[in-house]
Amino acid sequence: MTINVLAVDDSRTMRDMITLALKDEGFDVTTADDGVHGLEVLEGLQPDVIITDINMPRMDGFGFIDAVRGRDESRLTPILVLTTESSDELKIRARNAGATGWIVKPFAQDKLIRALRTVAG
Repeated sequence: MTINVLAVDDSRTMRDMITLALKDEGFDVTTADDGVHGLEVLEGLQPDVIITDINMPRMDGFGFIDAVRGRDESRLTPILVLTTESSDELKIRARNAGATGWIVKPFAQDKLIRALRTVAG
C-alpha cells in the first residue's frame, strides 16, 4: 500500500531530504513551501499523513495545523511536526492544535518512516 504524504517546509533542502528519504520506501510525497501553499495543495489532495515544520513565513505550522483541522476532509488526517524546536511548551501547543506527533530535526530516516507508517495506520 502506497502512503501519500504532504510535506510542508519552507526549506527546499528539507523538502528534498524528506522526499528522498521516503520515495525509496514506497511513499508518494507531495511538497509545499509554507502553510498557505500547503492549504492550496490540500485542495486537490487527500494525503494519508501530513508533515509540517513550525517556523515558516506567511503561515506557521500552528496556523497550518489549525486550518487543516478546520476542514472536514482532513480533520482526522495524522499530522507530524518536523522541526528544530524541542521545547515542551511548543509540543503541548502543537498537540493542542491537533498534531499527532513531533520529530526533531535533523531526523533519522528510519525513525521518520516508522512514525509515518504507525500514524498512517
